[in-house]
Amino acid sequence: MDYNKCASEILDAIGGKDNLASAAHCATRLRLVIADNGKVKKSVLENIDGVKGVFEAAGQLQVIIGTGTVNKVYDEFIKLAGVEAASKDDVKKAAAAKAPWYKRAIKTLGDIFVPIIPAIVATGLLCGLLGGLSKAFPDMADTPIYTLLDIFSNAALTFLPILIAVSAAKIFGANIYLGAVIGMIMIHPSLVNAWSVGGGTETSTLWSWFGLWNIQNTGYQGHVIPVVIAVLLLSVIEKWLHKRVPEMFDLFVTPLVSVLITGFLTMTVIGPVFSQLETWVLAGAQWLISIPFGIGSFLMGAAYAPTVVAGVHHMYNAIELSMLANNGMNTWMPIATAANVAQGAAALAVAVKTHNRKIKSMALPASLSAFMGITEPAIFGVNVRFVKPLVAGMIGGACGAAIASIMGVYATANGVTGLFGFLITTDTFVGYLLTFVVATVVAFVLSWILYKDAAEEAPAPAVEAKPAASYDDNCVYSPLKGAAVLMADVPDETFATDVLGMGAAVAPSEGKVIAPADGEVSTLFDTHHAIGLTLDNGMEMLIHVGINTVELNGEGYKAHVSEGDRVVRGQTLITFDIPLIQSKGYKTITPVIITNPDDFKDIHKAADGNVDFLDKLIETSK
Repeated sequence: MDYNKCASEILDAIGGKDNLASAAHCATRLRLVIADNGKVKKSVLENIDGVKGVFEAAGQLQVIIGTGTVNKVYDEFIKLAGVEAASKDDVKKAAAAKAPWYKRAIKTLGDIFVPIIPAIVATGLLCGLLGGLSKAFPDMADTPIYTLLDIFSNAALTFLPILIAVSAAKIFGANIYLGAVIGMIMIHPSLVNAWSVGGGTETSTLWSWFGLWNIQNTGYQGHVIPVVIAVLLLSVIEKWLHKRVPEMFDLFVTPLVSVLITGFLTMTVIGPVFSQLETWVLAGAQWLISIPFGIGSFLMGAAYAPTVVAGVHHMYNAIELSMLANNGMNTWMPIATAANVAQGAAALAVAVKTHNRKIKSMALPASLSAFMGITEPAIFGVNVRFVKPLVAGMIGGACGAAIASIMGVYATANGVTGLFGFLITTDTFVGYLLTFVVATVVAFVLSWILYKDAAEEAPAPAVEAKPAASYDDNCVYSPLKGAAVLMADVPDETFATDVLGMGAAVAPSEGKVIAPADGEVSTLFDTHHAIGLTLDNGMEMLIHVGINTVELNGEGYKAHVSEGDRVVRGQTLITFDIPLIQSKGYKTITPVIITNPDDFKDIHKAADGNVDFLDKLIETSK
């Protein structure tokens, strides 16, 4: 692979170095932040040699290249672009800065909750394991090992406000230990445990606002958002004080005042207000899931994938953590699993059905990734691109989510979906399995029915081939009907100077391109204005219909074959609308280029004047 060429073509396709804000790479992808997404030629980008797929996520343009190769392309890319290498975090920050305020707010929630997911997953798995063992061995509940495991399994949820406070302090730029103190204040043993209050334990007045509003001495176990708001306030106060308190007093004054003000406002205003708002949101989510016959879950299962596309799915972390902290039952996770595996199944149907090797090589690993819970490659790389698989996945996700609701499926943790979700749904294993199967089968079948390769969408009749006796391997026969033109007379310097190869051109009189010989479609641009062939005689050929017609983005063109297809002499490859293309200001003159000219001693135009389909156009000698 020519890494420099690949990098150069990617840079051109994104609109040049002036349109690049930041660039980094991970194990498989270039992660780019683009200044103006309207300048990106996505169809050109997808057809660059070495690029396996392109999708947009979290404000980044992600170009899939592959393990072991992406780093080499990246090195060439930053040299050509004249930018410094950035980390993934730098790129994420650059992308986030461009996002609307509400997306930034949701992303902030995600940044706070994602780091603590391993703790929730670990204890959730222990909870599921303990539940399964206690059912299999009822007497185990009286053993010391059960007591120890029970402590381990609920520790994270018991002290969840502290975990959230520490993580939020990191994100907001506050002192993490002061953040921990705020979390500790909110679940201090002197306060009545919120779960006990839910069970009927009486409380007393902690603070009264002029006798009009009495604040009860209740802790904030089971709450998430009040902690985040409290630490946000802490960060604002702390930063304000750091700028104004003399350095010699800063170590003492700033922590004291920050904790005092934040603690007081948290326990008397922030906690009561935002805990009530959070309770209403949680009640709404649980009501939606509990609508009879799974109707609410059906709607959420269908809507989940679009929220991923919109980049606002991080908001579900808050709902799931609130559910876990409230009663230890995350009923949102099965909805996410149904939506995720359905998108994977839809992409899998595309991978199995397509004859396009490039699409297949992208769709198959993307679908498997979705079954593991990582859906972006399947959604952005395949399903959004072809639309119908996305719809099939939404329907499959809706059906699976409805099953989950009807069967009362729940998880004991969050952050894990797909196949690994079985580890945290042991109490409802059968229901989760049925959810998984229904979502997969419905999405796969619908996607299989709906998806069609370009060649299947509108098969066109082939031109009847001329007698085999007239065929000569040393000749290129015209794939178009029209007037033969010298390549030097083509009004485009790239073609006229033989940069791409040598050949001749045709000014077409009929909007049809046929196969000049038997072979295989090696390249088909998404805009369908150009096609590459590898002929059985070893000749490699590019047929480019029109000049600068890539800018039409496929308007006026229709492909009747797919990349990787076997074609026979005279078979229709592309049809195009000559009047439409010319009305847009583009010339339809079509270069027919031999792209491996070094394999030939001589290449010259064989035709003068008009040519019909399969008339001699170019003569060669080896």
